[in-house]
Amino acid sequence: MKRTLAIGDIHGGFKALQQVFERADVTQNDKLIFLGDYVDGWSESSQIIQFLIELSQKQECIFIKGNHDAWTEDWISLDNAPDVWLSNGGKRTVESYADYSLEDLDKHLEFFRRMKNYYVDEENRLFIHAGYSSMHGPEREVHSSNYRWDRTLWETAVAMDKKLSKKSNLYPKRFLLYDEIFIGHTPTLDLGMRTPVHKANIWNLDTGAAFTGALSIMDVDTKEFWQSDPLPSLYPNEKGRN
Repeated sequence: MKRTLAIGDIHGGFKALQQVFERADVTQNDKLIFLGDYVDGWSESSQIIQFLIELSQKQECIFIKGNHDAWTEDWISLDNAPDVWLSNGGKRTVESYADYSLEDLDKHLEFFRRMKNYYVDEENRLFIHAGYSSMHGPEREVHSSNYRWDRTLWETAVAMDKKLSKKSNLYPKRFLLYDEIFIGHTPTLDLGMRTPVHKANIWNLDTGAAFTGALSIMDVDTKEFWQSDPLPSLYPNEKGRN
């Protein structure tokens, strides 16, 4: 039976990705939707990108671009390495590419360039790294950086009164555009939660793999999910993101 599985922010934790694939019993029949931020944090960013390139040749994969992926793309293509990126996990990404040839770097750059800003499936479910501010949806977003940086979508969902009906005039219009929305970017650790969090019609799958949390993968139809061990236990000699 073919499943659609969404994967939260990985942040260089290749061991965690391998672990959740095993725990979820991922097969080539599954459709995989990655919500972005594959890099920056733990020490295996380049290994993750290489793995995903090879994985996409075997099965259906959708790769959403996160803000950290955009930073890494700029570094590979333009040699642009701002301090804010290096201090937020970028240094480990640079180190992971130390032995790569120019040819292999070009292959990875092409992979970053092919990533999507967002994806809407046949069930009218939106998959996006961060969010959008336009009440008309991401396709009408004025600032494309919001796909990778916006937190207002999630902040609004968290702050909403649970009793607010979709029929209410106060229900956010941008929420009504999709049956469900799946995001990453803002760790659920901020809410004191270590598992995927559901607010309004939004599922947040960033369970803090960049920090002290785990990596999560979810069956978007059944909402069953699987998690890795906390990343610090998989990389005991590292600190992850600062």
